[in-house]
Amino acid sequence: MKTVVVESPAKAKTINKYLGKDYEVLASFGHVRDLPSKDGSVKPDEDFAMEWEVDSDSKKRIKDIADAVKKSDALILATDPDREGEAISWHVLELLKSKRGVLKDQEVKRVVFNEITKSAILNAMEHPRDIDTPLVEAYLARRALDYLVGFTLSPVLWRKLPGSRSAGRVQSVALRLICDRELEIEAFRAEEYWNIVATLQNSEKIPFEARLSFLDGEKVQKFTLTNEADAMAAKAKIEAAKFSVQSVESKPARRFPAPPFTTSTLQQEAARKLGFNATRTMRTAQKLYEGANLGGETVGLITYMRTDGVTLAQEAIQGARSVIGRDFGDKYLPKSPRMYKSKAKNAQEAHEAIRPTDLGRLPKDMVKYLDDDQARLYELIWKRTIACQMSEAVMERTTVDLLSGDGQQGLRATGTVQIFDGFLTLYQEGRDDEDDEENGKRLPKLANGESVNQEKVEASQHFTEPPPRFSEASLVKKMEELGIGRPSTYASILQVLRDRNYVVMDKNRFIPEDKGRVVIAFLENFFGKYVEYDFTADMEELLDKISAGDIPWKKVLADFWREFSKAVDGTKDLRVSEVLETLNNVLAPYIFPEREDGSDPRSCPKCKEGQLSLKTGKFGAFIGCSNYPDCDYTRHMKTGNGENGEEAAEEGPKVLGIDPESGMEVTVRTGRFGPYIQLGEPVDKKEKPKRASIPKGMSPDSVDLERALKLLSLPREVGKHPEDGEPITTAIGRYGPYVAHNRVFVSLKDPEEVFTLGINRAVELIAEGAKKKKAPEALKELGPHPEDKEPVMVMDGRYGPYVKHKRINATIPKDKDPQTITMEEAVELLKARAAKGKKKSTRKKKSA
Repeated sequence: MKTVVVESPAKAKTINKYLGKDYEVLASFGHVRDLPSKDGSVKPDEDFAMEWEVDSDSKKRIKDIADAVKKSDALILATDPDREGEAISWHVLELLKSKRGVLKDQEVKRVVFNEITKSAILNAMEHPRDIDTPLVEAYLARRALDYLVGFTLSPVLWRKLPGSRSAGRVQSVALRLICDRELEIEAFRAEEYWNIVATLQNSEKIPFEARLSFLDGEKVQKFTLTNEADAMAAKAKIEAAKFSVQSVESKPARRFPAPPFTTSTLQQEAARKLGFNATRTMRTAQKLYEGANLGGETVGLITYMRTDGVTLAQEAIQGARSVIGRDFGDKYLPKSPRMYKSKAKNAQEAHEAIRPTDLGRLPKDMVKYLDDDQARLYELIWKRTIACQMSEAVMERTTVDLLSGDGQQGLRATGTVQIFDGFLTLYQEGRDDEDDEENGKRLPKLANGESVNQEKVEASQHFTEPPPRFSEASLVKKMEELGIGRPSTYASILQVLRDRNYVVMDKNRFIPEDKGRVVIAFLENFFGKYVEYDFTADMEELLDKISAGDIPWKKVLADFWREFSKAVDGTKDLRVSEVLETLNNVLAPYIFPEREDGSDPRSCPKCKEGQLSLKTGKFGAFIGCSNYPDCDYTRHMKTGNGENGEEAAEEGPKVLGIDPESGMEVTVRTGRFGPYIQLGEPVDKKEKPKRASIPKGMSPDSVDLERALKLLSLPREVGKHPEDGEPITTAIGRYGPYVAHNRVFVSLKDPEEVFTLGINRAVELIAEGAKKKKAPEALKELGPHPEDKEPVMVMDGRYGPYVKHKRINATIPKDKDPQTITMEEAVELLKARAAKGKKKSTRKKKSA
């Protein structure tokens, strides 16, 4: 018998079927130990010794693994094929080594596989290796770095900036990206410009459009025309001129397919095309990787989903080419396979790209086996994999220049014709922020020297726009470009920023909250080096060098700690008042904008004598008067729309518009439990107007009339439950967004899900919630207890089966079938539980 350890129970079940009766496959359920959340878990003064902690659940799992290993000939560690997976194998092995009599002369081997299919598993078992020590050391270095930054920097934040939550080595840099983008947006000043577009006809009277490209003998730039007067003058000159074709230039162009998915590109495309956030994408991909039941057999449907490699195995390439030839024809099949190389900084290409394990499993055939999220993500991965091996699209780009009779005015028309669609027939990569450039228009046939007729000339006003806020897709892309974080960490980094309330999502874009902006301003001014993009990327490179065995991991830690501890020591004498004054100056354009009347932006609008300043409290930063307590003026950091750009001490309702159904005003207000929407005004004291809470993850400033009416329309019926036909609804309560069915309530992490949650996911969440809520169920009655004749029951509860007698509950061991337990066994379990309770009460008395 051989014992195999994997990470998840779903994988364990599938792999056990593949390996047969000579193997026992057990799950570690992820990491079995971690650094305790307390100071001193990493000891720089003791050569970076680490103190690990095993929680109670992991202790039980390690015991089960140890019991199995004792009876085995070999231990095979088959956790995930990445740095974290290697670390879990190492942790399991270290814990087993620490148990006396477990590991004797058993062979210990590590195997890795990129997909959960029978052939991949059996092949991995034939090619075992030892644990990759450099990979484990890279994990240890990363874990120690993250711990040292978090547990050293966070207390500094708490002392110097009350109300702040935490800082992290990578999360703070991601937050800085979001805050820097917001600064760009706030500093942006729109510039006016005008475009002149003429609608012309060729000799066959076919219309086409051309833009002004030449004016009074000079080339026209974007800001050549910056006001209406100049634009109208230019329009008049074009209208007065006669134009003919000066040149026609057509150039062939080719468009090539994107590479197969990496973790980063999968998260980006799932965000653009499916509206999934990174966490939802990775959760769904994990299920596809672990497998689906296809007619009685569980099979992994995609390869491992944490990778930055873009290579494909030969069998995948051949599978894709077979599908292309069969379903699309030879013209869509290149003569030779396409090979890809990663352009991402710090890419580790040891693993394959993300692809279906069998490209012959068409998305339309998989729908019946998958839930909605899984089916949509599988289809996206399948299409991208097939498309990456298809022929390129062939275009023809045509540019036509037209000149007036005197040669002083010029127009240019551009168009693109698709000659052959190639891979575009199946798949086109999405973009984060689409351009409005008119490149896809087809031009009529035009010849050199041909005269054209004017239909009309239009002058249109435009304004430059600020850079867009980051979406999940564009932020992940930027982090990957800069080399910040790793593929496996993007989802958790973005989730931490939301959980800490440092950012809020609005229309799937990141907006920094006041709390986040204050933290970043503090870090940039007092720990600037550690939120630099290059510094964080360089640290990732060092970790990659550790994993390659090029540099010692403890040297990297020592070099980092030497400088970092000095920076922390340098803040010890900083007073909170000094910190706040620094932040007052740094954040001044944001929190003290210039007033239209030219008065001092920091003068108190209430007492007229005090100076406004940043203050910190239990719930974060706010603006207050220096004359407190004589003047109690306060406001949020964000300024409102008052007469001088300042927010009133007591903010009144903000009118969003009129409800088209009732004709009543819709307003945003702030109440005891936070911001909310109100429809109309109370008619009398008895009848209250309709209200709707604005959830925590949604900024009140971002709520427009359309969003407000959606909130007021809640609760929303998602659909009928397939089992009982009762409605499943979503709503927002005092504690946030939730989904409900028959008195089962389940919280929703993303407020947007209140409006977008589908029936399949809702049923899944309700089932999970009902399982957690499950009331104890009586399995059988054993009979009267021999001592007091009170009944002894066998129960099934939330945490498993147990025996119950009066007020004593005793857990039934996992290896014991609750249906076969006898009265004698039950009495022994109850006695042991009662004795344990007495010991606890004795300890309490002694301590008292």
